[in-house]
Amino acid sequence: MLNGVRDPAPGRGHAARPVPVAVPGSKGGPPISTSTAPSDSPSRPGGTDHPHTRALPGGPDTAAAPTAPDTPTASDTAAPNGATRRRRFLTYLLAAPTLTIAAGPGLDAAAPAPARAAAPTPVPRPASAAVPVRETALPHQLIGLPGIPDIVDLGDAMIIAGLPTAHLLVLEVTPAGRAALHLPRLEVGQGLTTSIAMIVAEELDARLSDVDVPLSDSRPELLFNQLTGGSNSIRSLYDPVRAAAAAARARLVTAAAKRWNVPATTLRTADSAVLAPDGRRLGYGDLAAEAAKVAVPAVPAVPKTADQLRLVGRPTGRIDARDIVTGRAKYAGDLQIPGAVPTVVARPTTVNGTLKSLDASAARAMPGVLGVVRIPTGVAVLAETFDQALKARDALRTTWNPGPVAGLSDADVRSRLRAAHLPSLPPPLLSHRVQAEFDFAFVNHAPMEVLTAVADVRPNRAELWFASQSPILAQGTIAAELGLPENAVTVHVVRGGGSFGRRLFFDAALEAAQVSKAAGRPVKLMWTRNDDMRHGRVRPASHHVIRATYGLGQVFSWEHHVAGVRTDLGHGLGDMLTAAGYNLPLAGLTASELFFLLTEKIPYDVGVPTQLLAEVPLELNTGSWRSVYSGTVRVTDEIMMDELARRMGQDELGFRRDRMRSAAGRAVLDELAKRGNWGRPMPPGQAQGIGYHDEHSASAGYLVELDATDRANPRVTKAVVVADVGRVINPRGLEAQLTGALVDGISVILQAGNHLDNGAFREGSYSDFHYARQRHTPPVVEVHLMPPSGPPGGAGELGVPAASAAVANAYARATGTSPRSFPIAF
Repeated sequence: MLNGVRDPAPGRGHAARPVPVAVPGSKGGPPISTSTAPSDSPSRPGGTDHPHTRALPGGPDTAAAPTAPDTPTASDTAAPNGATRRRRFLTYLLAAPTLTIAAGPGLDAAAPAPARAAAPTPVPRPASAAVPVRETALPHQLIGLPGIPDIVDLGDAMIIAGLPTAHLLVLEVTPAGRAALHLPRLEVGQGLTTSIAMIVAEELDARLSDVDVPLSDSRPELLFNQLTGGSNSIRSLYDPVRAAAAAARARLVTAAAKRWNVPATTLRTADSAVLAPDGRRLGYGDLAAEAAKVAVPAVPAVPKTADQLRLVGRPTGRIDARDIVTGRAKYAGDLQIPGAVPTVVARPTTVNGTLKSLDASAARAMPGVLGVVRIPTGVAVLAETFDQALKARDALRTTWNPGPVAGLSDADVRSRLRAAHLPSLPPPLLSHRVQAEFDFAFVNHAPMEVLTAVADVRPNRAELWFASQSPILAQGTIAAELGLPENAVTVHVVRGGGSFGRRLFFDAALEAAQVSKAAGRPVKLMWTRNDDMRHGRVRPASHHVIRATYGLGQVFSWEHHVAGVRTDLGHGLGDMLTAAGYNLPLAGLTASELFFLLTEKIPYDVGVPTQLLAEVPLELNTGSWRSVYSGTVRVTDEIMMDELARRMGQDELGFRRDRMRSAAGRAVLDELAKRGNWGRPMPPGQAQGIGYHDEHSASAGYLVELDATDRANPRVTKAVVVADVGRVINPRGLEAQLTGALVDGISVILQAGNHLDNGAFREGSYSDFHYARQRHTPPVVEVHLMPPSGPPGGAGELGVPAASAAVANAYARATGTSPRSFPIAF
């Protein structure tokens, strides 16, 4: 039982403002660099549609600072005759008071050699081996006071961990007039590259069509600043990207002023150009080489204020939309790496089983087969085509040793979870108690693009291409597996076709490296849908017990016991939390317990709340599924809020509003009631349901209407969403995220889950994993965004708990039942 937690970094420590710098440079020399320092008052820009031009205030930068070498990028090596390398203009962001660049005429920028930490390598350990189950409680939240995540949440911890390397963000302006922000995150369809491009275009006063956002290769020097997750990308990158683009703009203006011999304060920027009062115009490409020589900008490198924003906040189509729909966008399976041959793997009959015997003679004799290789997870077959590889895989004669959970089925798991709970305290005198228990099934991530990785392993080096949310950890782990130095392994991060947390793990890439090394040739290894359904990562099954006491119109206590199969957070997040200092005040907690502590809270005044987590160690392949613990914890909280409201004779939405601890939350509920026409009469068998969630410095409310006149085929017919995420970068992208969360909620509440039968998962494809189809999605969806209320919050996972709860509550009201096991049709 914990008694408290110390905030390691009071306030919003990730906010930053630029400070003066002096940066010498030359054509063909090192990058331009700027510096940022923490700010006590985070910038909170506002507004949407504004003129495309702006005047630049005067005032020279005055400071100087230490060296920051450059990092060669993909565009460097791809440029013909090295043109871009000789004449590029780069911006670094350094978290230090001052900055100095050592420049050498005619020299290309050198590769950086910053202090580095070895990527942590997971140590295999049977999850069920002599690990006791323990129940860990969050510190009690005192009545009327904020909970721990209200003060410092998971996103804050991730930002703190990334601060030491936030300066290594790279913005490049080329002689062709292109601005490229090299993104140390993964694009998996969430629209991140578009939002980052909008921020760059905004602060640089560039045309959005002139901005590129290539994905960075693995960069170990970034330490904990290249992990995509926790709804954290925009939260952590917003200020650094703005500052980098503003610094680049200041130097471009200074270069133009020198060429025209006019005061820099008389110039303005617009449409990727610097403009003079007399109508003269110089494009950024024309100024790139001269801007690289600017030591002290003649105008401040200050990001825009709220009233100067013209692009951020405006609904904008994705910059990669045309490439995606025309097939030009390349995923790992599309890459044509010379010599890489199609490869698939035969896998055990139970989860984590091992090979007992193999007869590959028939498979080797089949047309197109190039090789058969044993690896720890199965038997790989290499062939000229994937069709040939799949047929040969099926021709293998194999027997398998049972996996460590062979014999376990859903009922056994539920029994173990229920046994993990501690008994609850007796209710206060003169109070009434409401109690309920809930079960959630395992759920596969099921991203549309199956796992695919290309690996080319040579005796002294290795090169891989795949979609990775944790490329630094992947690089270190694969290097250790191959017996190579970390810097001999290159990981190219490729866009992914969906993830929902699945690509935090790099199973396919590790297998591809093992096969390539054994076969002595490059391979393109693909997991089939069946592979990922039955041997991939799943959201752990969980069991919840909630007890609330009330009397005299008040809620006295709220007790929530969570028991789940242990969530594997070995993708680097635990090390990130340690780097943020969370191991000191909370010594002895596991990564799962820390994650739970920093995310789970109750947004209402419900007396004295207690939340407890117990994780049962089973050797199953679990992982972070979109919204992680909140996807079950907050759903059951919201179901119980409905039931408690009815027990106390109050309206469900009004009950929440009266107990909401934040003004922003009340505003969201008020807007939701108005936009969704809460309480309107509904025909028999139909009902409205609501759900609310507050996390990642953002909040969302969902109101759905559900038709359950056919109990076997309930259908959500309408959904209204209201969200407050602070500064919205791209409303269109945010609407897509919130709509996707709605479909996730419909799926996992009504029909989508995975059965464990005697140590093997039953479902093998979308034919029996019943994720929502188009016919299950509501024909009417409205998304309403609250006005900007502060810095950007996180939105990638925000909607899932609220949407799930709204669907569950609508089903309960429409049917007059109280569902306790999800998905309902399972």
